[in-house]
Amino acid sequence: MKHTMRFLYLLILMSLTHSTLLAQEHVVLLHGLARSPHSTQKMGVALEREGYVVHNLDYDSRHHTIEKLAESVSQQIRKYTASAPRVHVVTHSLGGILIRQIQATDPIPKLGRVVMLSPPNAGSEVVDKIGHWRLFQKVNGPAGQQLGTASDSLVNQLPAIDFKCGVITGDRSINWINSLMIPGKDDGKVSTESAEIEGIAEFKVVHATHPFIMKKKCVIKDVVKFLKTGVF
Repeated sequence: MKHTMRFLYLLILMSLTHSTLLAQEHVVLLHGLARSPHSTQKMGVALEREGYVVHNLDYDSRHHTIEKLAESVSQQIRKYTASAPRVHVVTHSLGGILIRQIQATDPIPKLGRVVMLSPPNAGSEVVDKIGHWRLFQKVNGPAGQQLGTASDSLVNQLPAIDFKCGVITGDRSINWINSLMIPGKDDGKVSTESAEIEGIAEFKVVHATHPFIMKKKCVIKDVVKFLKTGVF
């Protein structure tokens, strides 16, 4: 009798554990242009500690257009989150444009909340100024060419955001040459004004630079809070 009760207890415990795992919400991390999942690793570890199932995705940002990248990333998201009750997304830079492209063309099922870090939502003046340089094109590829501020650029042709989204951007720069090309406050790649866009729920400017904003403790804390509550 004692062994039977113990066996039943183990079965119940395993069932509850399995149900808990199935109920965990997923978070997809999308790195920026010419970066890798290593850049968002610290963010991923913090989110795992909060109980999320994290997918720190990689994509070949330097050799394809935004449309092609979005298609590839969308396939990865659907593959890894098929069993998720809800899918949140945290992006850096170009990653934010990819999620906008995905939602505009083939929306992700069960999309929850999205946090964009330093997204060039209205483009970057740096692309306007030096996007035609061969070195820029070699480093940033076709997607980099699509991030200009012209009204007919891809980023400015995307529809307004219609999902729960918060944006955090920086106002510090370690690239003063780039900053000379950008009017107003910027993070070395994107102006604070260009990061904001119609339809977002929350917008916040922090003292951070474009390459390292995703590693700041205060930013990670804000990301966690937004995913849980919808506010920073």
